Amino acid sequence: MPFTDTSADLFRHVSADKAGIYRSIMASFAAAKRQFRLHMRPDEVLAEARWTDGVPKLEEVQAALAQLAEWGNLEAQPDTARVASISDFYRARFLYRLSHGGEAVETALAAFAAALGRRAELQTVALEDIANRLKTLLALADAPTPDAAKVHETLRDLVRVFESLADNAQAFMAGMARSIELQQADATAVLAYKQRLIDYLERFIGDLVGRSGAIAQHIASLHPRIDPLLWAAAQREARDAAPGDDQAQADALAQRQQAWRERWGGLRGWFVSTHHEPPQAEVLRSKARAAIPQLLAAVAALNERRSGRSDRSADFRVLAGWFATCASDDDAHRLGRAAFALNPARHFSLNPGAGHELPATTPWAEAPPLRIHPRLREYGEAAPRGPLPKVRERNEERALLARQLREEHLQVEAARARLATGRTTRLSEIGHLDPHAFALFLSLLGEALTAQSSPEDVVERQTGDGLLRIRLEPLETHTRAEVVTDAGIFAGRDHLITITDTQAP
Repeated sequence: MPFTDTSADLFRHVSADKAGIYRSIMASFAAAKRQFRLHMRPDEVLAEARWTDGVPKLEEVQAALAQLAEWGNLEAQPDTARVASISDFYRARFLYRLSHGGEAVETALAAFAAALGRRAELQTVALEDIANRLKTLLALADAPTPDAAKVHETLRDLVRVFESLADNAQAFMAGMARSIELQQADATAVLAYKQRLIDYLERFIGDLVGRSGAIAQHIASLHPRIDPLLWAAAQREARDAAPGDDQAQADALAQRQQAWRERWGGLRGWFVSTHHEPPQAEVLRSKARAAIPQLLAAVAALNERRSGRSDRSADFRVLAGWFATCASDDDAHRLGRAAFALNPARHFSLNPGAGHELPATTPWAEAPPLRIHPRLREYGEAAPRGPLPKVRERNEERALLARQLREEHLQVEAARARLATGRTTRLSEIGHLDPHAFALFLSLLGEALTAQSSPEDVVERQTGDGLLRIRLEPLETHTRAEVVTDAGIFAGRDHLITITDTQAP
């Protein structure tokens, strides 16, 4: 329905005078519609409505009903059911019901209230549900003849869970960004839920990192075989299309198949990198990580604000109050000297050529005048007399930095040569590692473990810079490996590890 000037009248009761009465009346008609009641009389509205500003008189309710009918929110028709005499027949009695526009307004206001009061959340359970639905689709794709009903049901559940995850994540990050803005933040609220919010974000980030790799693998395995499943779901939905000719039925089937392809593309783009763009899960993880230092900075600013610091105008207002309470001029002068530091400044040596020095207790009125250089007044500093200072050579400092960078590069290359041998080795056989080799080992191990969905899985992953590839295969549960370092012993379950240099010839 196109928006016209008369459509704006449907919302006039929200901001008009006696808006409370109008909203109570419209709420009673919305409740009557949910009860499948078509009409309501003024006395019924008076008895059933929930009045927020006190119960009005029947005449006020009748006037409000007439006004709502004039605006188009209600429809009125003569009430002839209770006519007992000719005078009753000629008396204006009406039955009221929601108009089409009034029903649309109530639906819009209900959706607005629900969206305004919505509390978004980061759904870690949804990640598990998505992984389970993808496993089910993989099993259906392996079947000789996939069950169309099960395929359609699984895809529908998968899309519903994914859309809920994406919408809630966007709403949560936007709401959290608004909540930590210092201009609008409630200091008490931010300080109260700081630790709970940080723990919540860290738990979600950990679950997102742990499950995104497995979900991406499922999507990669399913992507070459997804078209027949999407086609089966589209065919099942096309059965409910409105009757028409063969071309209309073919168009309905093509539209549904295209819709399912777009949904699958959205899910795939969330967990798998496409077209040189990072997946949305990585973007969400980076946003959540960035929110933690932002929240800590907001809390630090709030603590600093609470510590008693104020702006200059507030200081001047307080100082003016102190001046007003001074009992005498001498007290006011003492307060002025203390407040504005009106003390002798002979120690600044502004007149180095003076023949004698005055004590710091000399009053200004009794001291000779000071000669201030114009450059000091204009720029805040006076150029020293004499030649300009020579440019300092920093060749030694540059050589020192170059040597440090060269040594650090050699240490990193030695650590890579020590670990990236391309041979499969047990962790228990690595032996002693120097600090640089141990730091590289920890970073590689961390990247491999983030892609491992369970402790028993074999994982193979390339580092972010693309220089190394690591393969990690767990051994029996009872095995144990110890890596000796200068800082101590790193121990855990034994694995077979293979680190390969991708640029090696």
